[in-house]
Amino acid sequence: MEPVDSALMAARAQFAITISFHIVLAAFSIGLANFLMVLEALWLKSGRQVYLDVYRYWLKVFALNVAVGTASGLILEYQFGLNWSRLAVQAGDILGPLMFYEVLAAFFIEAGFLGIMLFGQKKVGPRLHFFATCAVAVGSLISAFWILSANSWMHTPVGYSVSADGRFIAEDWWAIIFNPSFPYRLAHMTLAVLLGTASLVAGISAWQLRKASENPRARLQFSMALWVIVVLVPLQMLVGDLHGRHTLHSQPAKVAAIEGSWTRPAEGSGEPLRLFAWPDNEARGNHWEVAIPRLGSLYLHHDLTSTIAALDEFPAQNIPPVAPVFFAFRLMVGLGLLMLGQGVLSLILRRRQRLYSARWWLGGCVLLAPAGFLAMLSGWVVTEVGRQPFTVYGLMRTADSLSSVSKAQVVGSTWLILLFYLLIFGIGLWVLLRLLREPPQRDQAGPQPTLADETGH
Repeated sequence: MEPVDSALMAARAQFAITISFHIVLAAFSIGLANFLMVLEALWLKSGRQVYLDVYRYWLKVFALNVAVGTASGLILEYQFGLNWSRLAVQAGDILGPLMFYEVLAAFFIEAGFLGIMLFGQKKVGPRLHFFATCAVAVGSLISAFWILSANSWMHTPVGYSVSADGRFIAEDWWAIIFNPSFPYRLAHMTLAVLLGTASLVAGISAWQLRKASENPRARLQFSMALWVIVVLVPLQMLVGDLHGRHTLHSQPAKVAAIEGSWTRPAEGSGEPLRLFAWPDNEARGNHWEVAIPRLGSLYLHHDLTSTIAALDEFPAQNIPPVAPVFFAFRLMVGLGLLMLGQGVLSLILRRRQRLYSARWWLGGCVLLAPAGFLAMLSGWVVTEVGRQPFTVYGLMRTADSLSSVSKAQVVGSTWLILLFYLLIFGIGLWVLLRLLREPPQRDQAGPQPTLADETGH
């Protein structure tokens, strides 16, 4: 393992900071874009003003999120070019085109129709405006498609050859784009994006209902968000199971880290579920382990006797940092179970006609507002830290992907990034809280163009 004071660890920490900010903003943009598309479709179909009011309300939040998310994306590109140029050189022939297609989707589809979506409702017909909303929503999903394809290829690289100077050369683009882990990762991440947005909308709506329980617009957005949670959480668990079973074969060391399994149990005794432990890479074992026998085999292999490859079966230099992966997975699963409980309770209270009035329930939904995005971030920790010590799994080590930068350079740029984030995200959060402090109102106004927008200057 690399020393904790190395430039590599500083660069990895900087990447973790920048991606954590950007991924939440990007995910919220995708989720909101699709929420807005559904709202406008319901308004066009039913003609009910309540849908249009909620649409215009969240459209302002969407505009703010896109602006702040664009700034965080630029920082992400900056740190990638600064710290990971050797990865770009070695894998650029494959990753470059995939990222280019993402840029095409983002700027030619999303950005091309964003202005019409934000400011064109009174200037173009309703159907053309709905088309613009659909284009932005679909464009956001296409962007996610290419980003996840590139990321998945780094986990399950196929369709390439290696040149004499060590560069990865594309041989089969179909295999590269639709690499083995991509379908699972695309489905799992898309559902995570929608659930993160739903839990946040539900939490904000619950906060508003505590002050104005009869507001029909707050009730509508609360109800819609909870239906998303009811339907998608069980589906996410199914997709997560399929994704995990694939990872068991493609990245067995990651699954061993998830389970905190250092030694394979005796044949036929099954894999335990470790509820708690403190994994220690140096000691190559767990401290304070609390486990339920055989239960791990039930969700890993769907039986009670099978085992998995343990960490002591891999070279020490190829074992990921176990503790972050172990705890992040349990946080992700725990938050998912809380959201499953939230969905079940919503059905019970809906049946008893207390969905909008039970204050303990509304307070609980407020507390669960960030649960979806926290679960998503925890999942990314499992995915990316569990891949270590490789950037291109099994082929290119993270230490070999680093630019020729010193620890001082990386730490200095990290402080600059944090100061930038403090300014941009501080202002963005202040504006967001002002937008969300009151529920949507009748004849809700949407985003207003500036004088420059009106005059064309």
